[in-house]
Amino acid sequence: MAMTLEYGLLLVSLGLIAGIINTLAGGGSNLTLPALMVMGMPADVANATNRVAVWLQCVSGMSGFRHHNKLETQDIVPVLLPNLLGGLCGALAAAWLPASWVKPLLLGTLLTMTLVMLIKPATFGPPEGTPTKRVKDTPMAWLGLLLAGFYGGFVQAGVGFVLLAALCGTLHYDLVRGNALKLACTLAFTSLSLVVFIADDLVRWVPGLILAIGTMLGARVAVRFAISANPKVLKAFLFVMTLIGCIAAYAF
Repeated sequence: MAMTLEYGLLLVSLGLIAGIINTLAGGGSNLTLPALMVMGMPADVANATNRVAVWLQCVSGMSGFRHHNKLETQDIVPVLLPNLLGGLCGALAAAWLPASWVKPLLLGTLLTMTLVMLIKPATFGPPEGTPTKRVKDTPMAWLGLLLAGFYGGFVQAGVGFVLLAALCGTLHYDLVRGNALKLACTLAFTSLSLVVFIADDLVRWVPGLILAIGTMLGARVAVRFAISANPKVLKAFLFVMTLIGCIAAYAF
């Protein structure tokens, strides 16, 4: 399908919603990936093109969180080490393995995250005043960030839930700071993924950049909301997004 004004406006609109969802929770790609595939892109090309919007959304969101002093910049490098390793492996797997692997992995991951929220809600938001931990002192955090990176490099959709489980559940960041670091992680492994996808000529730049206009605006809106929102509201939003993500993954 050729790019038209109507389709461009649709991409910007869906990008806006996806940017909000991805910044506060995860799963926004469940909206944007089907839209790109409706345009006629194969699943692997849509997956690669979507990363352009995700990358720019992360830049926009991180800038907003940093402006409000909610981005723990000193913790970025320790968190990124296992995440980048996993992201590189995931991107290589996505380029080489059949696209039919994406849906089962996506659905299984989202169902697991939904169950975790029901059984152990503190995983996505420790009690107020809980001290944070360092990655090097927390083996489970290192493993969780490694797996989150692999999943993000392979699928991308819903990776925010996995990252928040590692950042909030094992390192005890609150949801706002966890979301800020989540964007840093997503930016890092998305950068690696893009290199792999660009080398394989899978990225379609025009729709990717049009989609990015919306995701960047959505990230800015989401940061302002996250700063002022009640933590219980953020948790409820996170839970609803996992349920929607499960339905979307099953349906599409």
